[in-house]
Amino acid sequence: MNSIPGIPSGFFTNQPQDVATTVQLLILLTILSLAPAIIILMTSFTRIIIVLSFVRTSLSTQQMPPNQVLVGLALFLTFFIMAPVYGDVNTHAIQPYLKGKISQQQAIKKAEAPVKEFMAKETRQKDLNLFMSYGKYRMPDRIQDIPLTALVPAFTISELKTAFQMGFMIFIPFLVIDMVVSSILMAMGMMMLPPVMISLPFKILLFVMVDGWYLIVESLLKSF
Repeated sequence: MNSIPGIPSGFFTNQPQDVATTVQLLILLTILSLAPAIIILMTSFTRIIIVLSFVRTSLSTQQMPPNQVLVGLALFLTFFIMAPVYGDVNTHAIQPYLKGKISQQQAIKKAEAPVKEFMAKETRQKDLNLFMSYGKYRMPDRIQDIPLTALVPAFTISELKTAFQMGFMIFIPFLVIDMVVSSILMAMGMMMLPPVMISLPFKILLFVMVDGWYLIVESLLKSF
């Protein structure tokens, strides 16, 4: 068979071992294409970006900070939080596989273990039971035996709940400022003046005075 430009001539072959290598390569490419979903749904990224979005919404600053800044900050915080987890993956799975000490299947199993431990620690039992019972899975004795098809969605909705709880606590002080400003404007008869326009400087001032970004990031780091 004639080779296709850019693809090695041995890519298309009838040899079983070469076919297996080709299948493994296709699986690897599929995993790489799912990397954004893995980052969003199997790490701390979801909680962080939702909380940061709540901060911007509660301040009523529209697009400040911009989406690029929030996503970039969320990504680097995610890399920082997940560094120990992926350090374990690199030490016990990737490096031994690259050195030929373990097979690909063993590397995948070893790579799943620290990621599953991280997700299981942040997942509510109620959420996990929901997907385990719906999928008719038997609850395993070990975290490593929990199927990812049940653990990932359970982890995601647990993260959503936690992020919304943190967002509610962030909203309270700014809501108080909005209510006070609205009451003062109504008492002064200035009902045509948008309360948001008046409360915005006070909310920004409060946020700066208490060093809000430090407190938000500190709370996020301590929540994991």
